[in-house]
Amino acid sequence: MTEPTDPSYAKEIADGYRKHLSRGRAALAEATGNLVEVASDGAYVWDSNGRPYLDCGGYGVFILGHRHPKVVEAVSAQLRQHPLSTRLLLDPVALRAAEALVGTTPPGLDYVHFVNSGAEANEAAIKLARAHGKTNLVSTHGGYHGKTMGALSLTARALYQDPFRPLLPDVHHVPFGDAEALRNLLAQTPDCCVVLEPVQGENGVILPPPGYLREVENACRAHNALLVLDEVQTGLGRLGTWWGADREHVVPDILLVGKGLSGGVIPVAAMVATATAYAPFNRDPFIHTSTFGASPIACAAAEAAVETLWTEGLVERGAAIGARLIDGLDAILTDTCPHLVKEVRGAGLLIGIELIDERIAGEFVLELVQAGLLVNHSLNSHRVIRLTPAATLSDDDIDLLFARFHQAATSIAATHTATVERNH
Repeated sequence: MTEPTDPSYAKEIADGYRKHLSRGRAALAEATGNLVEVASDGAYVWDSNGRPYLDCGGYGVFILGHRHPKVVEAVSAQLRQHPLSTRLLLDPVALRAAEALVGTTPPGLDYVHFVNSGAEANEAAIKLARAHGKTNLVSTHGGYHGKTMGALSLTARALYQDPFRPLLPDVHHVPFGDAEALRNLLAQTPDCCVVLEPVQGENGVILPPPGYLREVENACRAHNALLVLDEVQTGLGRLGTWWGADREHVVPDILLVGKGLSGGVIPVAAMVATATAYAPFNRDPFIHTSTFGASPIACAAAEAAVETLWTEGLVERGAAIGARLIDGLDAILTDTCPHLVKEVRGAGLLIGIELIDERIAGEFVLELVQAGLLVNHSLNSHRVIRLTPAATLSDDDIDLLFARFHQAATSIAATHTATVERNH
């Protein structure tokens, strides 16, 4: 393979993707000129040409930015000492990570089951619900919980489900934000486990009406349903609070954690449960296991990530940065291309920009890349551009973000002014 600085390097990587990884990914990469990311630090990612990009993407993983020194140091030390365990002896690193995590969660969520991804956390919750006899699964339209078979059954979108049917049986979907619909379903359906996100991320940053989570909790208690909050994307400061549950002082039976728990360095996720909910896993430690779950190197990253969020006050900082970004982005779009934008919305550092159609949203993402700014598209709502920036952004980073966003917005406005005017 040629060196990254070689002009043919990017094409060689794209050709390799076609041959060994994914022809679809290679085709998508052509839209950005086959850009290849090779380095990262803080809020920035560098391509193989040496160009830096301000990263507001990463699907919620980089709440601490890239390669935060405290997480890198913890992982490096663990790598040198004992990266993977035999699983036969007790591991103090897993215990320290669990203690750090439950020190942040709502009261009573005292037991942690570490896994490798958010989808695995959902799978663990589904199995734990089954162990309690909760055979009816309830999630919300537009919700996103992963693409493994159980998690996919909860992810209510035919685009991802249809190729893999039949999925799990007895799965029900209700409108997100509609507590009455949930109450009606629970009243008619026994043995339910309710799984939902406090804010729907992949559905385009959909915030429920005030009081919704509290009503959901009350409905679950009234009908003896198990309540699972999927906070894989919304947790650990992403919404400007430690957890989405904290926004309404809700205590679920099970809380799902991922993305930011990695510290942006090592994949790790977790299911956190009350003692009552966790009882089946407490009785039999081998009822649900994973070779790499709770590995020392992953737990070192998790412990360092949680401690860094605490010691650097990044949850509170994220709330302040998020409010500034939402106001600033809304002002830029109002000034440059209000005819192309339906709404700017968000909570903390989970920000959604809904465009008038999917095509313009896709073009806007590409314009942002060209301007040197990385963002997410939304898997369940292609009209929505999603920003999930780090809580470590400096004032200079924020100014640069606004400048690059303004550049892209101005460009997309110039491209679509005539078309929109003709359509009207």
